[in-house]
Amino acid sequence: MHLGMFMQPVHDPKRELTKVLEDDRETIKLADRLGYREVWVGEHTAATSEPITDPLVFLATLIGETKQIKLGTGVYCLPHHHPAQIASQAALFDHLSKGRFQMGIGNGSLSSDVELFEVGGNNDRGAMVRESIEHILAIWSGTPPYNRKGEFWNVKIGDVSRLEHGVGAFIKPYQKPQPPIAISIMSPKSSSARLAGEFGWIPISGAAFLHPRYTASHWEAYCEGAEQAGRKADSEIWRVSRSIIVAPTDEEARDYIMNPEGPFSFWFRYLLGSLKARGLAAFAAPEGHPDPDGMTWQEVAEYQVAWGSPNTVVDKLVALRDLTGPFGVLTAMAQEWDDPHFCRRSMTLLAEEVMPKFTRHAESERFAGAAE
Repeated sequence: MHLGMFMQPVHDPKRELTKVLEDDRETIKLADRLGYREVWVGEHTAATSEPITDPLVFLATLIGETKQIKLGTGVYCLPHHHPAQIASQAALFDHLSKGRFQMGIGNGSLSSDVELFEVGGNNDRGAMVRESIEHILAIWSGTPPYNRKGEFWNVKIGDVSRLEHGVGAFIKPYQKPQPPIAISIMSPKSSSARLAGEFGWIPISGAAFLHPRYTASHWEAYCEGAEQAGRKADSEIWRVSRSIIVAPTDEEARDYIMNPEGPFSFWFRYLLGSLKARGLAAFAAPEGHPDPDGMTWQEVAEYQVAWGSPNTVVDKLVALRDLTGPFGVLTAMAQEWDDPHFCRRSMTLLAEEVMPKFTRHAESERFAGAAE
């Protein structure tokens, strides 16, 4: 069992942008020192509440300030870009980071970005993702000339008269044959999960607010895709995200997440506004909730955040894993640093006191299963 981080990020747009971006950088630097295995950073163009417009630009500032943590896009919204642009930028970053890059891809679901790039309505964003990654992989594995025609994009370089000087050729990734590819998954029985299983990509259940029963369906869909392609599905590759707050006592942790002026108040009000607008509030509802459209942010926060003392959080993560099924990497959601001391302590307690116990539990279950 490994520990990672998923950073959308989400910030109150009233806060100073320069400050919150520096907080996000400090979060990742601390994660690196604490031994977090990886971080995934989101891409959003038209939302000041999710202000990282280019994850690779942001992550490039951290290559020299971190030592071991893998740096990933969480995710590149492929329908918003020409595939050649992604192929070139990702290969460059892979070299700059000397192979610490992991390429997360996805459809993109932020309503303002979908409208901005005109990929909503009848557009099949899933088909766009599939075509885009096929172009990208062909660019990385191929040589000029290129003449790929698709439904959404073309990749064409026919003039190779200056190829001896490199003109017309693409740079290839540092990692061979390419960086690890991951895909973000939200909806139950997701077609993205099946696609990941088909190609052997890393599945990231990145929606930490989902009820675990929906998260469990991600792995079921992944296995269906893997079986269809004749692949063996290994749950160690599966990333499951959760919001986690660890404090010395349960009371202190609960007071923090329930603070009406705190970051969880903003995050869950922001989240519920989005889910209710799309008729998806049931995805985040506590088990048996009679009225998901009428539920409060406090109900969701208390149910969906793994909060408490180290021992309490271990118990909640074990319960989560019992509902979802086994996964290999726990990706803790990055939160806004309204109280740097509290947030650093929470990350440290998670890494140093919670994860060793959670890992021992996961390993004991795996060995018990193998023995049967």
